[in-house]
Amino acid sequence: MVKVDGRELELSNLDKVLYPEAGFTKGEVIDYYTRVSPVLLPHLRDRPVTRIRYPNGVAAKGFFEKNAPAGTPDWVRTVTLPSPGSTKDREMVEYIVCDDLPTLVWLANLAALELHTPQWTIGSDGPDRLVVDLDPGPPAGIRECCAVALLMRERLAADGIDAYPKTSGKKGMQLACPISGEQSAEEVSDYAHRIARELERAEPELILSRMTRSLRPGKVFIDWSQNNAAKTTVAPYSLRAQPIPTVSTPLRWEEVESKKVVSAKLTAPVVLKRVEKYGDLMAALGEPGPRVPA
Repeated sequence: MVKVDGRELELSNLDKVLYPEAGFTKGEVIDYYTRVSPVLLPHLRDRPVTRIRYPNGVAAKGFFEKNAPAGTPDWVRTVTLPSPGSTKDREMVEYIVCDDLPTLVWLANLAALELHTPQWTIGSDGPDRLVVDLDPGPPAGIRECCAVALLMRERLAADGIDAYPKTSGKKGMQLACPISGEQSAEEVSDYAHRIARELERAEPELILSRMTRSLRPGKVFIDWSQNNAAKTTVAPYSLRAQPIPTVSTPLRWEEVESKKVVSAKLTAPVVLKRVEKYGDLMAALGEPGPRVPA
């Protein structure tokens, strides 16, 4: 039993190895999430969180979890909402909302390694973030993603929209932009799609805006569909279920410009040192942004 900010939690199997290749244990996962919580929690606050749990470690099969699991403590904040994109019956889901450290530690103890959130907050009129996912088709990789991110930054800036880059924690990158929260997900998604098509026309050998997988080799797919209300994106500072404990890591634009980003080197211990040095590189996402052009 431990006490976290006044809440009693029972932690279990702390020596269980969840990342076998790195020997990274559940205790280390809990320690990482505890130490990174000052910069992570603002990105989770007031957003329903979808978890990907790996109780037997990343070498075994994990599972998505949206509903609050059986045995959820009564002090954990939950909210019952229609699931966007569900069938015509509008399935209701009792979501977890991770607003505080005790909830974060409780989720980590459940081996909820990955934390994903939508672009909207509970009770909002629309998304307050625009997100594009940059997905490279081999042999393209993170270097090509950096090149596309720079083009995307320039194009968004022309519309007065600031972009903040992060690694996906896997092979690609994401850009997140604060927006007004006053427009529908459809409007934001249409805008992102329009920009993706425009960049594809300008750089057809590098950029793809269509979802056709057969067209992806050697190109970077700009996934504009992340702005659909039903979609979620891995949160900044979330661990990923890779062979080693990589993190979806906020980047400085100087790093993107160098095109020398190596996602595999951005592991939990490294990210904690980066936070100590830089603070939250995506803190500006908490401030209101502009409307996207119609």
